[in-house]
Amino acid sequence: MSALRIVRLANFVTPASGGLRTALRELGKGYLAAGHEPVLIVPGDVASDRLTPQGRVITLPGPELPGTGGYRVLAGRRRLRDVLESIEPDRIEVSDRTTLRWTGEWARRHRIPSVMVSHETADGVLRTWGLSESLAARTADRLNRHTAWAYSRIVCTTEWAEREFVRIGAHNVVRAPLGVDLVGCRPGRRSKVLRAKYAAGAEVLLLLCSRLSVEKRPGMALDALAELRKRGVRASLVVAGDGPLRAALTRRAKTERLPAVFLGYVGDREMVADLQAAADLCLAPGPAETFGLSALEALACGTPVVASASSALPEVVGDAGAAALDTPKDFADAVQTLLARPEEDRREAARARAELFDWQRSVEAFLAAHEAPPVREHAHGEGVTA
Repeated sequence: MSALRIVRLANFVTPASGGLRTALRELGKGYLAAGHEPVLIVPGDVASDRLTPQGRVITLPGPELPGTGGYRVLAGRRRLRDVLESIEPDRIEVSDRTTLRWTGEWARRHRIPSVMVSHETADGVLRTWGLSESLAARTADRLNRHTAWAYSRIVCTTEWAEREFVRIGAHNVVRAPLGVDLVGCRPGRRSKVLRAKYAAGAEVLLLLCSRLSVEKRPGMALDALAELRKRGVRASLVVAGDGPLRAALTRRAKTERLPAVFLGYVGDREMVADLQAAADLCLAPGPAETFGLSALEALACGTPVVASASSALPEVVGDAGAAALDTPKDFADAVQTLLARPEEDRREAARARAELFDWQRSVEAFLAAHEAPPVREHAHGEGVTA
């Protein structure tokens, strides 16, 4: 089979994005190394077109969404249609289930096989924005039926994410897990000096590595910290991430005298891995997460994870962490349950779990969804330099 031009479309990606940006980068590098031609189209403040290690990246000017902390979208269908037609894709892959859903119908009209990647569940996101469970499910079912009709395949990264499509009887859903950098994220990064710096005398160092926005429920990390302190557990929290809720969370921590340090967005991937390795436990309170790359990175660094039982993370974390109901009490209980295990045992279990996931396997699964087998043997690190 000859090389295919796989055009990928994504919204809600910024230089300060986390998991989605990582997934796009690693998959693009994998497609390129497999001999295909990946092209990524994302919104930004100015137009650009450049070659990168993940292939060609086209940035189109897009409006910033108020209250999202810098997220932009690809607005103007005519302009985007013109770009797509000029590129002449062999495949399209869409990582936005809202404003870009029309691209599935565009691809059908042009007889181009298309993939929609479910990076979040529709009903989960709707619930976090205040819809009742029944209304969120009905609305999600209506949206998902249209999505399943419009796209050739729906890619879900976990069985949990797949359920809402199974519920409506969709038959074009495939599973493709994401991966983790097992070299960059490793237990050997653990630094007692760094841990002591952020623990500031506390016995337990907790880490929240997340975008600080409503769907991620970052306030639960402060809730759990407050509950643990009330129980006499000398815990502290370091928060790596930015977003529209940062100011309110910082004020709350100060008002309640909670030992929490807010680092803002940490752009240095090495520093993020150092933090993940230094922490005793990582918190992942987002109830609508369909995979949780940050949590998987923490596991690779040897750090167990306490995750929302409402999300897909218990499926990813397995026995290397704990699932908690979305209450401060349950999160605090889960933290104490994990801490009761011998440190060496819990850290070894975390790393062993992470080793079940790697980007090579993920790339192969995504290419299979595209019916795009490698045209040359994959080699790590191969790509185009900027």
